[in-house]
Amino acid sequence: MSKVARITKDTVVEAPSRFLSVLDFSHEQLEACLDLAASLKAARAARRAHARPLDGLHVALLFEKPSLRTRSTFMIAVRELGGEVIEPPADVVLGGRETVADVARNMERWVAGVVIRTFAQARLQAFADAAPRLKVVNALTDEEHPCQALADCLTLLEKWGTLRGRTITFVGDGNNVAASLAQAAIMLGAHVRIATPKGFELPAVVQASIQSVARWGGSLTQTNDPIDGVTGADAVYTDVWASMGQEAETDMRKQVFAPFQVNAGLMAHAKPDALFMHCLPAHRGDEVTDEVIDSSQSVVFDQSENRLHTQKALLAMLFGA
Repeated sequence: MSKVARITKDTVVEAPSRFLSVLDFSHEQLEACLDLAASLKAARAARRAHARPLDGLHVALLFEKPSLRTRSTFMIAVRELGGEVIEPPADVVLGGRETVADVARNMERWVAGVVIRTFAQARLQAFADAAPRLKVVNALTDEEHPCQALADCLTLLEKWGTLRGRTITFVGDGNNVAASLAQAAIMLGAHVRIATPKGFELPAVVQASIQSVARWGGSLTQTNDPIDGVTGADAVYTDVWASMGQEAETDMRKQVFAPFQVNAGLMAHAKPDALFMHCLPAHRGDEVTDEVIDSSQSVVFDQSENRLHTQKALLAMLFGA
């Protein structure tokens, strides 16, 4: 049975018009989305019917980057909410054939929502600004990965009941996954530590944005010592060392990040029952060893499953379920 706290029936939370960042959510909206995700997950498991706010509507998936989890779960989510998916080729819609703004204005005439997986956050922002009637969702940019953060938080709520007072350590690159995880977790009252090599910390502007939304004593700490970062942590999270678009830096990053590998020795400094997390795909033997990712403490496939339920809840909120 889920431990996720329920929002009462009398609570009304207005949904945002788009979801480009975790910070597009208020604290109440974040909690409501996670609560709805838990309800939809339970309904799906029991094969119970639920609202279909996308009946008669189309949602476009515009993906410039490869995807297994994001593409699959959004397609299933749209269809289970009653909608239809279209997937125009990336080289046509985002490949420079016409401006991003013109593509957005076309899409606005045809579909109700767009899920975008692209490179620069500014590119996503330009698309959303050009088509204010569209429900636009960030399925990953170089700077943020908010849908992953929703799944991460649902997974932790299922395990702990609350994030308040818990310590979550992200080990590796201060990348998009780290940024969105920290934003969401600190909004729910967690203590977030980011352990990176020097020069790979979260950008200062991201750190400031995270501190500004802290609630219930949540805090953010940066360190360049992986052992210091992991010591006493309730959960340890890592990601690939070279993200999409950074392939030319792979060899350099392997050398720099080698001391930040999450292995049994590093996990031993966390709490004995600490969870291991990864957004996948994992480069086994680089950022994490098999013995950690395949251990009983690993929740990586729970996170993967919860991409479906949280994205389904997100779409339901955006479309007024």
